[in-house]
Amino acid sequence: METLMEINAILSIATIIILSVLLYLYTKIYLKTRATFTIGLMFFASMLVIQNLIVVYAYFAMTPLYAEGLLPFFLMIHIAELAGVAGLLKITL
Repeated sequence: METLMEINAILSIATIIILSVLLYLYTKIYLKTRATFTIGLMFFASMLVIQNLIVVYAYFAMTPLYAEGLLPFFLMIHIAELAGVAGLLKITL
């Protein structure tokens, strides 16, 4: 159980890193173009960072409360989220 929990936490941390890069890039784009659309992207990335920070905290603080059967589903969710933000980063670059 701990291995899946650690993998989930690592994937969430990787997502936070990619989202932070996206947030930096969106800020640069906004400062250069003043396009209001990028404000929405910055807000979206910020909310996902907050969500992933809460998830990582919850994994470490509430480990005994998670049912072992749920962890593979959380893993699939984190893989999908990481793939999505990685694709967004690739498109942005």
